[in-house]
Amino acid sequence: MSSILEKILTEKQNEVQALKRENISAVKRRPLSLINAIKQKAPVGIIAEIKRQSPSKGMLQEHVDPVKQAKQYEQAGAAAISVLTDYPFFKGRFEDLSAVREAVQIPILCKDFIIDEVQIKKAKSVGADVILLIVAALEQGQLKRLYDFASGEGMDVLVEVHDETELERALSIGANIIGINNRNLSTFVVDLQTTVRLAQHPKLADIVLISESGIVSGEDVRIVQKAGANGILVGETLMKSEDIAKTMNELSLKELV
Repeated sequence: MSSILEKILTEKQNEVQALKRENISAVKRRPLSLINAIKQKAPVGIIAEIKRQSPSKGMLQEHVDPVKQAKQYEQAGAAAISVLTDYPFFKGRFEDLSAVREAVQIPILCKDFIIDEVQIKKAKSVGADVILLIVAALEQGQLKRLYDFASGEGMDVLVEVHDETELERALSIGANIIGINNRNLSTFVVDLQTTVRLAQHPKLADIVLISESGIVSGEDVRIVQKAGANGILVGETLMKSEDIAKTMNELSLKELV
């Protein structure tokens, strides 16, 4: 486990304790399906991300208006929107997700480092349809328990892997949406061949596959889409874009339809 991930998970322990002292409201709204949303955007669905900064890239857009950004993503054809809710390392907030939920009609992924059920309850209470579970951050029993809990809440789960061992762990819990992160957690080096390599696994035929990190151009998308990715998760490229509609159009491979 990388040192930055260890630092984040230590901070999450404190956050979990604080959340357990909150009175988190139950939500009756039925979560939207990420699987359906991705499939409807063939040849590739885009999960467009809102994040102010990241540990690897520093500040991306400190004063972003999450609602304005989300509306632009939706209008430009995003299948779903990912909202960072971690504050210490990404400057995200649950309030961002709540505001975005009020503004768009497509699925929202709560992008965070989830280690406890209370975080899932909180995510759902502010409007998330999907949560992220990072295999590298969780023991296998913990991964299975959190996956089953979120599924029981009617939420989709994006299970993130970085290598073959983590992919096998994701498959063993019955994950039906798997994200392949092209960024090495230890070195932060990004290599799209990670998606190309892992996508060849024979058990991925019926699974929605998302390629994450390092997607900058239409050519990058073609590489991972040809390898078998149904969707991409894009943050930095869109946060830095001066023309979101143009960038989204290039990344969606619309000319292939």
